[in-house]
Amino acid sequence: MTFRPSLRGLALRDVGRQIVPSFWDLPAFALLLGGFVLVAHAGRETLQPLSAIASSPISLDVAALPHYALLTTLRMLGAILLSLLFTLTYATLAAKSRRAEMVLIPLLDILQSVPVLGFLSFTVAGFMALFPGRLLGVELAAVFAIFTSQAWNMAFSLYQSLKTLPRDLEDVTRSFRLSPWQRFWRLEIPFAMPGLIWNTMMSMSGGWFFVVASEAISVGHTRIALPGIGSYVALAIEQRDLGAIGWALGAMLLIILLYDQLLFRPLVAWSETFRFELSAPSSVPESWLLNRIQRTRLLRLLLHPIGEGLRWLAALRLSPQHPVVAAPLRRLWSGRGVDFIFGAAIGLVAAYALWRVLHFVLGHVGPGEILHVMLLGFVTLSRVLVLIALATLIWVPIGVWIGLRPRWAERIQPLAQFLAAFPANLMFPAAVMAIVTFKLDPDIWLSPLMVLGTQWYILFNVVAGASAFPTDLKEAAASFRIQGWNWWRKVILPGIAPYYLTGAITASGGSWNASIVAEVASWGNQRLEAHGLGAYIAKMTEAGDFPRLVLGIAVMSIFVVLLNRLLWRKLFGFAARNLRLD
Repeated sequence: MTFRPSLRGLALRDVGRQIVPSFWDLPAFALLLGGFVLVAHAGRETLQPLSAIASSPISLDVAALPHYALLTTLRMLGAILLSLLFTLTYATLAAKSRRAEMVLIPLLDILQSVPVLGFLSFTVAGFMALFPGRLLGVELAAVFAIFTSQAWNMAFSLYQSLKTLPRDLEDVTRSFRLSPWQRFWRLEIPFAMPGLIWNTMMSMSGGWFFVVASEAISVGHTRIALPGIGSYVALAIEQRDLGAIGWALGAMLLIILLYDQLLFRPLVAWSETFRFELSAPSSVPESWLLNRIQRTRLLRLLLHPIGEGLRWLAALRLSPQHPVVAAPLRRLWSGRGVDFIFGAAIGLVAAYALWRVLHFVLGHVGPGEILHVMLLGFVTLSRVLVLIALATLIWVPIGVWIGLRPRWAERIQPLAQFLAAFPANLMFPAAVMAIVTFKLDPDIWLSPLMVLGTQWYILFNVVAGASAFPTDLKEAAASFRIQGWNWWRKVILPGIAPYYLTGAITASGGSWNASIVAEVASWGNQRLEAHGLGAYIAKMTEAGDFPRLVLGIAVMSIFVVLLNRLLWRKLFGFAARNLRLD
């Protein structure tokens, strides 16, 4: 009779301990409250009239940098949330539907090849028309431009993970009779999580590469400078203020350290729970913030209903229609006639789009100039291939070394993010002065600027692949004494091949995009141009010549799609078929 009351009292005491705040609840709530206040403060500015930009021009005063840094960071966080939503829908549909894949993957190749300046050229006026006279329209245009520099590699990462899902895990979900919805949240997303987090990290850093073009908008006669670090850097370059550039770099480094410690370090540590292996790794990454949150009481108690709600949502069956109805529809949908109709419809739409582009361009551009632009495309193609090959030779060994050593990955992670975020624009002063001083050839020495921001796609994906490489396979290789070149050729390179190819595809597409800002470098009144398609698009954007801008973007899209179809997709298909962790 006395045993049950003692248990009840013990349970009440446990509940009481959970309700009483711990020491770590205070800084956790202070951090949350501070974040809400900053977001509300920045959000209030978007409701101001557009004339507020003219009344408050960009200042190179160091005191303005914290405010600019806050606005730029919030724009990038908004863009990364849009990119994540896009990834979960677009990549999943492309991976699960063969017919959708026929359209969505080539379209993704085209989208990643369209430069940020190309998106800005056609979207600024549209967003401004949605909110006439308001700053919100320009803010949305800037967020969308940053989104276009972040979304594609995240989508490719999830697509790669879904296409290389181990078959034995698929068999387990079928034996447990999980619905497609349950399989997505309980198997596919957890399996894809390590690579997706590293690519999200890369996207966040890669967004800095184009933040200057996104905030200092210049399309034709439209000149808009949104308050932010990008506009600050653009003005510093224009006025040759090296001190201001140094302060901007310091602000970027501080921001990267903050979101690394407060966002990505906890996510990387949390993603270790989704490793696909049979034996425990010798060491795992840790996060001081995640450890402190786990020590809070009141915060965890308040977040508990949210976690339970998400678990309940993931456990819903959300089954498809009843088999009696669904089976005949699936048979009808899987027929060869449907394949023919679907392919014909795609061909007609593509032909119509090509005809409209040609009709628009040929009305203003002659055949000779079109041939010239095609030749410029081959010049830029040669730069892209050489630079991707060099980046592969450098970063694949380094990425494998980092990925296999979690402790070192923790130390190097912020540095890698900063280097990936470093805008090539800030290297232009040194590059221009060196080329002019030593009378170097811009066609050769401006080329490395193309890969400064895109080589990191290879590094981050290789690190993700090496981090996710199963410990039991490493132990098996060690027990069989596979070493040296045989270890690279038979063990690690096949294991990271899908990850590397995802990084190479996005690095290749990003290099085409980066050619817009890398083939034209300026420092004050000194301007250098390299021959190439990127320089052509940059000049047409600056001049507001839309027919030639459409021609340049169309030619770039053709080159990117052909390169991906003839090279990268062939390699990716081989890796997906033969190099799965089954």
